[in-house]
Amino acid sequence: MATPEFIVRLRERIGHDELWLPGVTGVVIEGDRVLLVQRNDNFQWTPITGICDPAEQPDAAIRRECTEETGVTVRVERLLWVRAVGPLTYPNGDRASYMDTAFRCSPVQGEAHIADDENANVAWFPLTALPPMQQRFRDVIAHALIDAAAGWGVG
Repeated sequence: MATPEFIVRLRERIGHDELWLPGVTGVVIEGDRVLLVQRNDNFQWTPITGICDPAEQPDAAIRRECTEETGVTVRVERLLWVRAVGPLTYPNGDRASYMDTAFRCSPVQGEAHIADDENANVAWFPLTALPPMQQRFRDVIAHALIDAAAGWGVG
């Protein structure tokens, strides 16, 4: 699903003004590889990301987003961090900032494929050969590889 209906309705009222939204990121790790998507709007590679629907819990949101975007059902293993992201300006002029809740996930079932119109590509990448991507996504992937006993990210 591209833009959630509640965001479409908000945008009709506020135009391109900045929105503050609850976001989620899922770093899906299987062995020595990570599942990434290439966005249709800017062709950048990222972990799976999305927006929580109204009253949706973040862990449920990332499970839903992973299935909707990649066809892969995931299990949430642990919380990685909660961080403010933005402001971002999208190619259509919309602006948003996010309180992003990131999780390490593992695949449970399904073959990775383009499962919606948000992404141009879906692929598994070796953790040692990531494609070019924004530093914040490299950071969250690196954090997913840290032993859970080491703690979770702040700052």
